[in-house]
Amino acid sequence: MAATLSFDSAYRRCRRGELDPVYYLTGDEDTLKDELIALLAEQVVDPSMRDFNFDVRLAPDVDAESLHTLVETPPMLAERRMVVLRGVDQWRKNAKVWKVLEDYVQHPSPSTVLVITAGSGAKPHTGLAGSTAHVAVEPLPPDRLSRWVRVRAERAGIALDDDASRHLVAAVGSNLAQLGLEIDKLAAAVTGGVVSAEDVADLVGVRRGETADDWINAALERDTIRTIRTLEPVLSTSGNSGVRLVGLLGTALVGVRLARALLDAGRRRTDVERAIMGQIKAARPFGIGPWGTAAARWTSLAGRWSAAELNEALRSTYAADRALKSTTIADETGILTDMLLKMSAREAA
Repeated sequence: MAATLSFDSAYRRCRRGELDPVYYLTGDEDTLKDELIALLAEQVVDPSMRDFNFDVRLAPDVDAESLHTLVETPPMLAERRMVVLRGVDQWRKNAKVWKVLEDYVQHPSPSTVLVITAGSGAKPHTGLAGSTAHVAVEPLPPDRLSRWVRVRAERAGIALDDDASRHLVAAVGSNLAQLGLEIDKLAAAVTGGVVSAEDVADLVGVRRGETADDWINAALERDTIRTIRTLEPVLSTSGNSGVRLVGLLGTALVGVRLARALLDAGRRRTDVERAIMGQIKAARPFGIGPWGTAAARWTSLAGRWSAAELNEALRSTYAADRALKSTTIADETGILTDMLLKMSAREAA
């Protein structure tokens, strides 16, 4: 079985002109799949002949006969053509079209580059993964996300300083499609080409200090007044919900609890940070920001909590999560405020 490629590996190979006859793109980051497809199209198809030699089809619209015709059609007045087949996970398992595709990938046309995609969350098809250039396109880690934002901004004709880039990610989240839309808005609205954090705050509608990350930090710092004061603005931000905030806070509290346990066991701070970094790399938790920053922050803030207080805080987040997911309770602000007040009362005790 062929080894699965990462997005970075496939992208670099493509930039060098090292092309495979069939690509199978799986994973949860659809925006990166589109970026790889766009790069492949640049390498494979002459722009002047794109209308004749570049075909994109949705898998549900393709049957066995039309797929055979699609992949076996020779290029017109060119050496190669490219075919993109999107969403093959939507085919029924026993559909005849699978047999046509499986036979083709065993003996692909040398003049066609076929790109097959599966939707986010779909389990890779074993036969395709073993017979193609299988690329697992997963969400970017936080450090790569910041670089992606800067590169995407450059393509839009603007430059984001470090504060602007950080605030955009904090305000919008890690969804690349949404980040791309916001960058395009900034490019249309900002004159001069250089975008500041204030420009981002004005356009996105999320002020500095009122992002989900700011709220989590305030909770970890045990600044109950600031956490409660900013709760409603944070909840009103697009993409945020009570369940999401509690999930992010719970993840951070687990990290701080691990740091507290290691410190209580006599481990040095630098060793604790390395140990937490290892756990983050293994678990790849959602929404925590740059991993090194998170490891250092959790270790530093562990000194503000006892192990018993962290245990109780985790119980409170669990109870809030259960309440938020109840079909009979809809007051997100009330549930989260109650959780924060309980954490504050334990601190005073």
